[in-house]
Amino acid sequence: MRAVVLSGGLTHDFPATTACLAGLLEDAGLEVDVHTGTTGVDSALEALPGAALFVVNALRWTMTGDGTPDRYRERADEEGASPSAAARAALAAHLGSGGGVLGMHTAALCFDDWPGWGETLGGAWEWGHSNHPPLGPEVRVSVGAEHPLVTGLDDFTIVDEVYGDLRYAPGVTGLLTAPQPGGAVPQPLLWARDHGGGRVVYDALGHHPPSYDVPAHREIVRRAIRWTTSG
Repeated sequence: MRAVVLSGGLTHDFPATTACLAGLLEDAGLEVDVHTGTTGVDSALEALPGAALFVVNALRWTMTGDGTPDRYRERADEEGASPSAAARAALAAHLGSGGGVLGMHTAALCFDDWPGWGETLGGAWEWGHSNHPPLGPEVRVSVGAEHPLVTGLDDFTIVDEVYGDLRYAPGVTGLLTAPQPGGAVPQPLLWARDHGGGRVVYDALGHHPPSYDVPAHREIVRRAIRWTTSG
């Protein structure tokens, strides 16, 4: 089996976190095909025919949409990206053939001009509404609804960014939740869903390599890989 991985973007050490993911994918028996750079958006999506899994561990978006901070807008010419029509169609075909999708962390910020991506993932970042506090301190993550991704796991602590107030698709159920530091409302950090003929998992954790060193989170990513490729 083959996993196509889209990696890269601003403000995160994507080479390091993609290396963590690649190790888990290879442990699961998948051949890993990594695409980087702004041109990697189209090349990754267009490489999907025959792949078992599409993994997005990247921060690639137009950088010009409503509410985008100026610090990003000023770099849109060099870093902005929008999937072509053919690339978007390739995702629908991938799902339609039973292929899986695993979105990690910043995947919810990707492809802001493509509603179909947010509909697939089950949630999308909205500038001016969605948010996250600075990285750290440790947060306690609660295991929620019964699902193969989390069955038998206990609550755990992790140092990671806790995304909040995304725009969620109807029916999204948090398999992991945590309040933002200083907050009281639990935010959904993990969910799994069937969409378009394939299986989709979004994991909002994974900001940096230490997130993958937490045994419970590492096990969840392992299970996500298995679940998305066994539909």
